[in-house]
Amino acid sequence: MSRVAAIQMTNQGSLQGNLQQAASLIEQAAEQGAKLLVLPEYFAYQGCRDLPAIARDEQDASGPARQFLAEQAKRHQVWIVGGTIPVAQSADQRAAAMCFVVDAHGSEVASYQKIHLFDVQVGDSQGRYCESDDYRHGSEPVVVDSPFGKLGLTVCYDLRFPELYRYLSARGADILLVPSAFTAATGEAHWQLLLRARAVENLCYVVGANLGDRFHEKRPTWGGSALVDPWGQVLAELDAGPGVVVADVDLAYLNKLRKNMPLHEHRRFDVVKTSS
Repeated sequence: MSRVAAIQMTNQGSLQGNLQQAASLIEQAAEQGAKLLVLPEYFAYQGCRDLPAIARDEQDASGPARQFLAEQAKRHQVWIVGGTIPVAQSADQRAAAMCFVVDAHGSEVASYQKIHLFDVQVGDSQGRYCESDDYRHGSEPVVVDSPFGKLGLTVCYDLRFPELYRYLSARGADILLVPSAFTAATGEAHWQLLLRARAVENLCYVVGANLGDRFHEKRPTWGGSALVDPWGQVLAELDAGPGVVVADVDLAYLNKLRKNMPLHEHRRFDVVKTSS
């Protein structure tokens, strides 16, 4: 068994404040024995405004947030999944929303560019969200080998697109990771429902690490970070505010479930509905 942690954060308004909070919570998770830690979306730059400058600063591994992940992983001898960090790309003025996986040596072993961007109207204080104004879509799903099993990387709005999770599970993912910044309005209605659905329909563990600033004046986020087992049971969860949730991943249990209910073998992707 391996112990994993979802880290929930609140908006500190600056890179320094955000990283100080993240460092404290990473330490708490490590002290509880977690070896795989997942930070929320925007963990470093929530509340920061100059996105083009931030993205340029993070263009390589010496960027402040990327360097922070490496230092923390090495210091605590843990793997860290770093939410998202904006990274400049020469082909487009818009940034890429990159999720980096850093191993216990402090090395970036994988990265995932958020595929589904949040361009929606929400009934909250902000109202309109349009990530594609600032970010460009990714196109490549990512599964990462790790000491804890195969990790399927996703981010926030991806959670509403089950075909992505089918793809990841079909390629061997054991643990589906969902660093997020779910709004309070959508999170209250759908966050845990979707985490549990992705777990059950793919027979995977799911780790949802969310921002938890539920009463933020401009952009309230739901929180509710949770770890869900492949049978849909919520192993640990947190309401709002900063904190850590920790639970154990048991691959023997996972494999037993998959043997008893071989969903991957039963899927009929060859069936196409045709009109009469």
